[in-house]
Amino acid sequence: MGRTSALRRDKSKPPRPGNKSKRTSKGVPKKSLPREYTEAIIFAFIAAYIIKTFFIQAFRIPTASMENSLLVGDFLLVNKFIYGAHVPFTDWRLPAVREPEAGDIIVFQYPRNPEDDYIKRCVAVEGQRIEVRNKILYVDGKPQPLPPNGKIGTEAKTLDNYGPMTVPDGHVFMMGDNRDNSSDSRFWGPLDKRLIRGEAFILYVSWQFYLGDPELIWTLDQPLTSIVSVVHVGVYHLVRFPWRIRWDRVGMLIE
Repeated sequence: MGRTSALRRDKSKPPRPGNKSKRTSKGVPKKSLPREYTEAIIFAFIAAYIIKTFFIQAFRIPTASMENSLLVGDFLLVNKFIYGAHVPFTDWRLPAVREPEAGDIIVFQYPRNPEDDYIKRCVAVEGQRIEVRNKILYVDGKPQPLPPNGKIGTEAKTLDNYGPMTVPDGHVFMMGDNRDNSSDSRFWGPLDKRLIRGEAFILYVSWQFYLGDPELIWTLDQPLTSIVSVVHVGVYHLVRFPWRIRWDRVGMLIE
């Protein structure tokens, strides 16, 4: 009896400090610091991918086709769920909040090369009859005013006259606000709605570029050149930051 009692008492003694288990107060094994950072980074990447794919994506304006509504160097956010975001690796789209409407500024895949993204204004939807006569846009026989910040010249252009034509089912008709300097539906026809990415809704920053600014060179074949280019372009713009931002456009809603 005495030996048995002694053994039981020995087992009840707390473990020595050097043998403490790495557990939390609830008995769950404690994660190592590298594992915590790795999981946080993976979670951040997954969250960013989901947001970019289904909700909001950032784009930059590279051309003058939407002047003066949008300027070269405008950085904007696009609402992707309003028209129903595309599900990657499938032909499915999520349910739309609403369909595209005339007046919406839309980012879409360029029909002739879906790898490129374009931005234009929707001027007519399926079933509407469209015509351009002497630079004036007519929808269902009614003349449409130029957008408030749009541009149109007096010089004769090839597509000053177009149509008439009816926008087919499942399509919209897109035109740039800079009517004389825009590759749009007058060139490549009505846009298939399946190519739509989303509606542009806000400018988060606007940067003034100038002729002669260095361009970023990024290629996997020349990693050293790419790294030097990133550093060069980054430093070049960083020292010019206060004077290049169009402060009056930051946070501007897109109409």
